[in-house]
Amino acid sequence: MEEVTVPVIDLLNLPAESGKLLAACEGLGCFRVVNHRIPTELQREMKAAVRSLFDLPDDVKKLNSDIIAGSGYVGPTKENPLYEAFGLYDAADAADVEAFCSRLHASPRQRETIKTYALKLHELMVDIACKLADSLGLVDYSFKDWPCQFRLNKYNFTEETAGSSGVQLHTDSGFLTVLQEDESVGGLEVMDSSGTFVAVNPLPGSFLINLGDVAKAWSNGRVHNIKHRVQCKEATPRVSIALFLLSPKDGKVEPPPALVDSDHPRLYQTFTYVDYRKLRLSSGSRAGETLNLLATNQAPTIA
Repeated sequence: MEEVTVPVIDLLNLPAESGKLLAACEGLGCFRVVNHRIPTELQREMKAAVRSLFDLPDDVKKLNSDIIAGSGYVGPTKENPLYEAFGLYDAADAADVEAFCSRLHASPRQRETIKTYALKLHELMVDIACKLADSLGLVDYSFKDWPCQFRLNKYNFTEETAGSSGVQLHTDSGFLTVLQEDESVGGLEVMDSSGTFVAVNPLPGSFLINLGDVAKAWSNGRVHNIKHRVQCKEATPRVSIALFLLSPKDGKVEPPPALVDSDHPRLYQTFTYVDYRKLRLSSGSRAGETLNLLATNQAPTIA
């Protein structure tokens, strides 16, 4: 399979690379960041902590219950039989992080690692989102109080599952995703502008940034919500860590006034993130199609 060249943004070279950042957001809908100041040792310790959580008994894993729809532990399903994941909402809230660790009986060292990682990744995520907004001409736009969600992923790949789907084609429902990939196991594929799947191989030390449905609606269609999936390429379990910036604190998703004018009319109705998640789940549409139900030329779908 062809491999895509994902744009790499040097965070220490902004705003000089803001044009490159905007092009990546408007085009492919994903990019990598380097010089992000997240220590390599912290990344390694977090990955070790995540692997140990997946070794817990199933009854303990299920103590990671939902806060919002789909935010807790997800076991293998008919659609995604090789996939399981933990969820943490809101990773920017110290109390939520503490509760997550307590429910899963995390050790003191695991607890400290998860807390430190959540804090530093949230800071990184907010910084990246602000730089994206700045590239759109929105000066001093703040994402600091937007809730965010952890998703700790494991793909149970074996020799028998080679060629199978690890997780089905989807877009992320939120605004922006910061992904720490498995440093040695690939399998992530994104859909390019021609509708072709192309491989995204891991680049150790970097973080992959994906834009989701909320970003497309918030930007009034300016940025691209990338479709992606995970395929089993080898008989090795794959672990990744994703942090999702979801939506404004009040949950209301709509474009800033500066992104709407006579040349750029409103494309989507105002909606709340919680209602949008419910609509995605009830419709079974996971690859961005749900946004079409909220187009301004459609009858209201969410009351």
